[in-house]
Amino acid sequence: MIDAHHHIWRQADLPWLLGPEQPRIFGAYAPIKRDYPISEFLADLGGSGIEKSVYVQANWAPNWAADEAAWVQRAAEESGWPHAIVAYADMTVADVRPALDKLARFPLLRGIRQQFHWHENPLYRFAPRPDLAEDETVQRNIARLAAYGWSFDLQLFPSQFAGGARIAAACPEVTFVLQHCGMPEDLSKPGKAAWTKGMKALAAQPNICVKLSGLGTFLHRNDAAHIAETVAVTVDLFGAERCLFGSNFPIEKIWTSYGDLIAAYQTATKDLPGSARRQIFTDTATRIYRL
Repeated sequence: MIDAHHHIWRQADLPWLLGPEQPRIFGAYAPIKRDYPISEFLADLGGSGIEKSVYVQANWAPNWAADEAAWVQRAAEESGWPHAIVAYADMTVADVRPALDKLARFPLLRGIRQQFHWHENPLYRFAPRPDLAEDETVQRNIARLAAYGWSFDLQLFPSQFAGGARIAAACPEVTFVLQHCGMPEDLSKPGKAAWTKGMKALAAQPNICVKLSGLGTFLHRNDAAHIAETVAVTVDLFGAERCLFGSNFPIEKIWTSYGDLIAAYQTATKDLPGSARRQIFTDTATRIYRL
């Protein structure tokens, strides 16, 4: 099995983590405000059946994007983990190619993530405005990823899904990986209906896949029922061949263990055919990130 979404870090490389704790979308993070090296990640994996992993950028200072990729590449060369890297690049600049060329020297580079999610709640907001996915410069730069053979990890809230569908249509040669099942934070009946409607629109774009991950983000717990419901709708809309598992560790380590987390996703998919489970836990990530 493959974990398609985890982070490693050292506080020495992330000095802004050393200051006073600030509110975050996932709540108080003091328990993980420390080194999280590969050795601890591998210990967390113990007995889970995970054989490979994909590192997703962990928000180093934007001008250190290449340094982050270099550090993770060295970690992989020393330990054998992770097996692919999704790095950061700023898609709002006039031409992103110089930044991509710096990243292209790292053999494990497979994709880019720049977080576009914006919410009326400032604690949930990451992007400076809600419509980055609809910006022509952003679309032009993301389209350039096709020449590098890289995917784009797309992080949006349901209110932004229409823009997500448009950027995927504008960049048909790029594979998009929707993060965290589309960030379903409003679990009221109308909120779920809006999320489902938006996910249908995204599923209509054949170059969008979905990462089954991060579903404890707004609940701050490992909720098996919520995971099962969200995964069922997502797999029904996109098909297992366009879904992949991600742990979002160590963020979810704040409230759960790796074993309990993956058990919840395995339970959520237990009634699917074996071939579909293999796609979710191995094949889709292998294809997208060339593992």
